[in-house]
Amino acid sequence: MPLPVTKPKIAISACLMGAEVRFNGGHKASPLCNRVLTDYFDFVQVCPEVAIGLGIPREPIRLVGDTDRPEAVGTINRQLNVTQPLAEYGRQMAAQLGDICGYIFMQKSPSCGLERVKVYHANGAPQEGGGQGIYARAFCELHPNLPVEEDGRLHDPVLRENFLTRVFAYHAWQQLLQEGLSRRGLTDFHARYKYLLMAHNPVQYKTLGNLLGNMGRTDPQELGLRYFSELMAALKKCATRRTHTNVLQHISGYLKQAISADDKQEVQHVIGQYRHGIVPLVVPLTLLKHHLRQHPDPYIAQQVYLQPHPESLSLRNAI
Repeated sequence: MPLPVTKPKIAISACLMGAEVRFNGGHKASPLCNRVLTDYFDFVQVCPEVAIGLGIPREPIRLVGDTDRPEAVGTINRQLNVTQPLAEYGRQMAAQLGDICGYIFMQKSPSCGLERVKVYHANGAPQEGGGQGIYARAFCELHPNLPVEEDGRLHDPVLRENFLTRVFAYHAWQQLLQEGLSRRGLTDFHARYKYLLMAHNPVQYKTLGNLLGNMGRTDPQELGLRYFSELMAALKKCATRRTHTNVLQHISGYLKQAISADDKQEVQHVIGQYRHGIVPLVVPLTLLKHHLRQHPDPYIAQQVYLQPHPESLSLRNAI
């Protein structure tokens, strides 16, 4: 897949890019984001705590109270309450960053953590479970379809591949919106994403096909919003070896009249090796692409599934 003409934009907690903005004057530089992903994305760095006027270094804040709607207060000066400023800044940035395709948040942060952030009782004891950072919650409420992830979870190859697949899908949708939504545009977009959807969420694959199949005279703008929301929710579900195997078998079916019996046997053997965890996904895909170059099929050639992100990211070498 060639790199898009413009790099997709991703917002990121500034400390993950090496900015010394943490409460102790330090950073939490992520080698993945700093050294690998910068070649593929334009990062927009955000530190909500500094943006609302807290200094560097500064008194740490923590979440206190109800885990569903906690307050962000000072750990030393309990009178310091920055809940409202953080939430307001989240809403402000959600409006300002309308062109981003994803957001990487700092984990465990009382402002930026997406989940399992420690929430304390008034007496200082930590509560069971956890909550969500004040800024992150306010931002995400206004961008429900945006791919978001915490830096720590990106160390997991499956979660990393899933997140970046969604970022590139979001970017492709933004490009479609710029061209203007039409029935034809929606149908063509869905045709390209069929096998990717089948790998992530076979049930939603059918539901979305039916949604577009019954569009009739529905306004494409209205239908498009619903379609995209359901598409992003479907892609959020991680594909499994079983669902990938199903898609690989579907793709191999397009070659059965074109390749020899020995080649067919080899394809089935390699897909079986992948299914049993012996080889990563890149192995059967490389073999299928080899045969498809020799026996091209226009429907398969357009499938995003074959390359949902730049090959040089090597995301499918580890899953």
